[in-house]
Amino acid sequence: MSLFNTELFIARRIFFTKGTSGKFSESIISFAVFGIAFGLFVMILSVAIVTGFKKEVRNKVIGFGSHIQLVNFDSNSSYETVPISIDQKWLQEIRDLKGLKNLQCFATKPGIVKTDEDIHGIVLKGVGTDFDWTFFKENLVEGSLFSVSDSVKNDNVLISKQVALLLKLKVGDPLYTYFLNEETKVQKMRRFTICGIYSTSLEEFDRLFVLADISHVRKLNDWKSDQISGFEISIINFNDLDQITHDIRLITLSYTTEDKAVIRPIAITTKYPQIFDWLNLLDMNVWIILGLIILVAGFNMVSGLLILILERITMIGVLKAVGFENWSIRKIFIYISSFLIFKGMFWGNVAGISFCLIQAKFGLFKLDPGSYYLDIVPVNLKIEHLLLLNAGTIGITLLMLLVPSWYISRIDPDKAIRFD
Repeated sequence: MSLFNTELFIARRIFFTKGTSGKFSESIISFAVFGIAFGLFVMILSVAIVTGFKKEVRNKVIGFGSHIQLVNFDSNSSYETVPISIDQKWLQEIRDLKGLKNLQCFATKPGIVKTDEDIHGIVLKGVGTDFDWTFFKENLVEGSLFSVSDSVKNDNVLISKQVALLLKLKVGDPLYTYFLNEETKVQKMRRFTICGIYSTSLEEFDRLFVLADISHVRKLNDWKSDQISGFEISIINFNDLDQITHDIRLITLSYTTEDKAVIRPIAITTKYPQIFDWLNLLDMNVWIILGLIILVAGFNMVSGLLILILERITMIGVLKAVGFENWSIRKIFIYISSFLIFKGMFWGNVAGISFCLIQAKFGLFKLDPGSYYLDIVPVNLKIEHLLLLNAGTIGITLLMLLVPSWYISRIDPDKAIRFD
């Protein structure tokens, strides 16, 4: 078998030799190449922006409540919780699970912040010495974080920029809060000091949460020193959320007795289903966009290939006359189309990757935080996404080109040679 590929040789001579096509056909072919380039550019942007948007919003929601919360089964969906003991026999077994990043205790108490002119409802979230401050450190816009100690109660709190603007507060100002004990119906007042202000642009969370020492929440709820609202668990890979939640549920149930509180794990997707359902809908939008763009780019290439075939009917007739089979001639034009596709994909990748890198570095395109939860257009550029987009573009477009190339088999060499 000869190693020389005659079809590829002819295709390369046709493609790389200048001036072999008419101006009209060159315009059509250039438009087809532009269609491939622009289509891939838009697909890269669509995937990078949507996955980036989902990642950023998801991480912000998780930053307020971790991936999984372990709470008393009797606690309802409000922030008035039924306490559990911080000393649990199953804690070490859960810590030993693979994929866990951090486990921390928390406690919540709904209340009211009052100034001379305004009043605002908040949730005081108490954090302990094991609290992971990474998320709030990244979103801190003014002041500093506070430290928590087991021996000394800290009166500092962290509030959001939205609350600060609403109530006209700043770092160093006192924060007067009022709480109602559900059992005794006695109102309690606490004076805190604002040490820092954070901003995540996640409006419904920013206007709600005020972070404080967990000792204050215990005191407000009349709890013992070993009682908390529950535990928050962060995991390494979000895709493992359902499996780890299931494993934790089995562990806690295995330690359940009649005299112990029943503990239930709540995944963040279950706690805030409206947000995650909305994010999941974005995937459908991306698939629709990708499908439409590939179809348009494919039809552009189909029209370009038909122009190439019609332009070279005489050559096709000569090749058939000297003994070339239909499939061999079809391969020549598929090779030419492949060169055009790769040319378009090259420029599409250059444009798409460049845009993503520039946006990630400089954040040129902004968003309205009130509507989108983010202040800049996010991008999440991954190698696997680029490879899949390029492979899908090549595969689907080449499959579409098989249909117009079939027209070659219907060309009569005797008539084709006399075509001119």
